[in-house]
Amino acid sequence: MFNLHDLSYEELGNLLSDLNQPKFRLGQLYDALTLYKSPSHISNIPKSLIDTLSKNYVFQPIEIYRQLKSSDGTMKFLYKLTDGNIIEGVLMKYKYGNTLCVSTQVGCRMGCKFCASTLGGLIRNLTSGEILSQVLCVNALLGGTKEKRQITNVVLMGSGEPLDNYDNVVKFLRCVSDEHGINISQRNISLSTCGLVDKIDKLREENLQITLTISLHAPNDEIRRQTMPIANRYSIKQIMDSAKAYFKKTKRRIVFEYALIEGKNDSFENADELAGLMKGFSNHVNLIPLNEVKERGLKGTNRHRAYAFMDRLKSHGVSATIRRTMGEDIEGACGQLRAKVLKETQ
Repeated sequence: MFNLHDLSYEELGNLLSDLNQPKFRLGQLYDALTLYKSPSHISNIPKSLIDTLSKNYVFQPIEIYRQLKSSDGTMKFLYKLTDGNIIEGVLMKYKYGNTLCVSTQVGCRMGCKFCASTLGGLIRNLTSGEILSQVLCVNALLGGTKEKRQITNVVLMGSGEPLDNYDNVVKFLRCVSDEHGINISQRNISLSTCGLVDKIDKLREENLQITLTISLHAPNDEIRRQTMPIANRYSIKQIMDSAKAYFKKTKRRIVFEYALIEGKNDSFENADELAGLMKGFSNHVNLIPLNEVKERGLKGTNRHRAYAFMDRLKSHGVSATIRRTMGEDIEGACGQLRAKVLKETQ
C-alpha cells in the first residue's frame, strides 16, 4: 500500500480532485495528516472517503515501538515501519526548543568505523513520508499542533546517510517546511553527510536554507581513510571545495563534525592541520568525544583532551565547540538501541 504522507500538499490535492472531492477537503485531510491522526480519529471528513483512501493508502506509516527517557530529559524512540523494519530517533530538549534527530535509511552502507548504524549494512531507503512521519508522530505524542509545535528543530543525523537517499530527503525537506503542514523553518533544519561531494553540489542548487553539516572527523586523507571508507572516493580537498561553493551559493555557514578518537585524530598537530582547512569561508567545528561502539574497538578522547583540542583550534581563530553529551544512560550511540532490539527479536 502507498503512504499518504509521501504525497506533497499539491499531490494530495490532485488525488482528491481525481476522487471528485470539493477543494476544501484538501485542507481538512492535510491538517489531519499533519496531526498524525488515525482514520478512526478523523471526524470532519466523510467516512466514505476515509474508507476509500484506507483501501489503498496508509495513514500512519510508523508507530512508536519503544521509548526510553534519560535522566536529562532526552528521549529515544524506536519506530516500527509497516514492513516490520525498525528505525531510531532521539528528542533533545534545549532552552530554545525541542530538537528531533531523524533517520533517513534503515541501516547504512557508508561503513564508518565509529558508527553502530552501519553494522548491519543498508536494508532500504526511507520514503519522504516515513521521514516526515517521525516528526509528526513525536509532535503529536507531545501534544503539539500545527500552531504550537513541540518539535522546533530537526537534524537529519539518525540512521543512514541522507544524501544517499537524495530524492526522498529533498522531498521531505520541502514537505516538513510547507506552510500548509507543520511548517518548520528550513533554517532550523540541519542535514549531516559524510561528504558525498556530487550530492552536496546537487543540493546546492535546490535553493534550500538548511544548515549543511559535514562529518569530517580527520584533518587529512590518510587518517580519514582509516575510519571512513567514503574517503577512498572523495578527498578532503574535494569536500572543502564543495563546502566553499555551497556557502558561496547559500550564504549558510557550514558546520563540520569532528569525532575525537583517542590516538587517531586528537593531537595538537591534528588540530593545527584542521584549522588550516577552515580558512576562507564561514564555518564552525563541532567537536564530539566519540560515543564508544564496542564492536568497533575505538575509544573516545577524554573531556580534558577534548577541551585542549578545542582551545588549540580557537587559538587559530576557528569557531569551535564541544557537543553537549545527552542521553548517555539510554543505549548510547546512534544505532545501538535498534541493534539490541533486533537481537532480542531474532
